[in-house]
Amino acid sequence: MSEPNSASVVAPPPSTMPTEAGSGAPADAGLPENAKQHKPRGLLGDAWLDLRRKPLFWISAAFILLFIVMAAFPSLFTSGDAVNGALERSRVEPSSSAWFGYDVQGRDVYSRVIYGARASIVVALVSTTLTLLFGGAMGIIAGYRGGWVDALLSRIADIFFGLPFVLGAIVILTTFNGSGTDNGEWTIMGLVILSLSVLSWPVVMRLMRSSVLATKEADYIVAARALGAGTGRIILKHLLPNCLAPLLVYGTIMVGSFIGAEATLSFLGIGLKSPVVSWGIMISEAQNYIRVSPFLLFFPSAFLVTAVLSFVMLGETVREALDPKLR
Repeated sequence: MSEPNSASVVAPPPSTMPTEAGSGAPADAGLPENAKQHKPRGLLGDAWLDLRRKPLFWISAAFILLFIVMAAFPSLFTSGDAVNGALERSRVEPSSSAWFGYDVQGRDVYSRVIYGARASIVVALVSTTLTLLFGGAMGIIAGYRGGWVDALLSRIADIFFGLPFVLGAIVILTTFNGSGTDNGEWTIMGLVILSLSVLSWPVVMRLMRSSVLATKEADYIVAARALGAGTGRIILKHLLPNCLAPLLVYGTIMVGSFIGAEATLSFLGIGLKSPVVSWGIMISEAQNYIRVSPFLLFFPSAFLVTAVLSFVMLGETVREALDPKLR
């Protein structure tokens, strides 16, 4: 391979290069205006461009938007009563007057499924937010400070890692929300959120810690530190934006996991309880009538599975878009 000569190394600016012999017209004279003003995209810009071409992203995003609207404004979807019922309608099968039928206590299953989205979505979103904030903060501190701080926080995270999720949730919820307690709707939801967050933050902490360890010795971090930037500015302006991609992916998948975890705890009788309406409670109430009235189990299970799969599929598409190796 021949070495480059001086003519190939030192070239005139593209704007003054002649396009034809004897012509002094700029090289970009014939290009459209948007091509002249084109700017290079960053990681998020490339990811968004890739996501827009994936049908799976739009399908999962549409379902997620539907569930969020359903949780925020259930009255847009039904005018029925999700709490009170009439016993003469007990286990009446689906019909034109009641699309999903009536449950054992004569309550409209369709209305309960719609209102059940609120508790499941709120618990999952709030739990995910608290887990990402607390676990992410611990991961940044451990990864950036290092030394004994890293060792201490890592050992504390290992302790929580050693607790089985279901066993830890049973201990927390039976202690503060066991039989005989008279907690309100929001208190019950708060206890479930607390248990999910307390038992899940170590995963986020380790994920953020590994990202910070891989980023904090980059050239731009060293340059910012040499120019006198403080710890807070380095973390907020340089470390955090470049370490958020793994957390965005994991957080999206975590929402779906928390929806399933809440339903599991409610099914076991230690999660959400009446007067709260949730898909897990409906599935728990329908387990004794699977043979005679399978529709009582089918409809809340279908909504639960669809919600979980929507968040998981969205997380997978975002992961593929943010990882250049998978494009």
